[in-house]
Amino acid sequence: MKNTENLVIVGSGPAGLTAAIYAGRAGLSPAVIEGLQPGGQLTQTTDIENFPGFPQGIDGFTLMAAMREQAERCGARFIAEEVINIIPQGSTGLLTCDQNTKNTGQKTCATFHTLELSMGERLETKTVIIATGASARWLGLATEKAFIGKGLSACATCDGAFYKGQDVAVVGGGDTAMEDALYLARLCRSVTVIHRRDAFRASKAMADRVLTHPAITVKWNRTVKDLHVGADGFLNRITLSDVASETTESLDITGLFVAIGHAPNTKAFANVLATDDDGFLLVDDRRRTNVPGIFAAGDVADRHYKQAIAAAGTGCAAALEAERYLATLTTNQ
Repeated sequence: MKNTENLVIVGSGPAGLTAAIYAGRAGLSPAVIEGLQPGGQLTQTTDIENFPGFPQGIDGFTLMAAMREQAERCGARFIAEEVINIIPQGSTGLLTCDQNTKNTGQKTCATFHTLELSMGERLETKTVIIATGASARWLGLATEKAFIGKGLSACATCDGAFYKGQDVAVVGGGDTAMEDALYLARLCRSVTVIHRRDAFRASKAMADRVLTHPAITVKWNRTVKDLHVGADGFLNRITLSDVASETTESLDITGLFVAIGHAPNTKAFANVLATDDDGFLLVDDRRRTNVPGIFAAGDVADRHYKQAIAAAGTGCAAALEAERYLATLTTNQ
């Protein structure tokens, strides 16, 4: 059958590339669909201090480039495409059998999952590992799309350099918001952290660093109500609303960085694979989804940790389980 694979890995972040390394070393010659952001979100992180093996830290782009090189050396193949739909086995009725006369005389049979790619191609594969990660959530304001790239960003490490010496704000209360605020404080004149509650969700260590930083101010119990454009067409002011009194105040800034969480990238699989109420893929303790032969790893199935090392670990597990699943297909079906 044309374009038939043993294993296709969808996504090329820490989970996908770790899965590719393990699957490649197992001789599976995995095909990796890179997606819209090769290397995943980690390529936008400039300073990673908590990934084991790098005592002086490492920037995300360098780390992901090294992981990709290692995966290629182990036999992974990369396809610059995006998966837009998946048709699981049983839906297509595709079944191939090869007579194994050399050994036991048994037939080797496998039904194939079909992956539809954005450029019109199709891949047939015995197993799939979904490692598509998650995407940043925005504020939900009617005007915000017009400001993206004009003062509004979801990636401080990508765009922070454009705001050197300026006044900026960060929305959020988790570790990502703290990291963004501290990064921006090294570049900007002032940073205001806007949080809808009266305490951060971030780890104590990260929160303490923000609360004691001389360039960072916190606006508790506030939400962003509106964005305002300056004469140059870029953001120059925002309106904040007090969550209790609903009183408003203005804050003059030229950059607003949104760090309020991520939505799992499951659009292509939502009608096939089981998810929780927030769209994260549901897996068991062996990374198996509700469809046999389809596994999931990384942030797309992780609503709690969102850490590169955690994603890499689940990528390893998914690859090992896919290898074991493929071994079961050597018997009659």
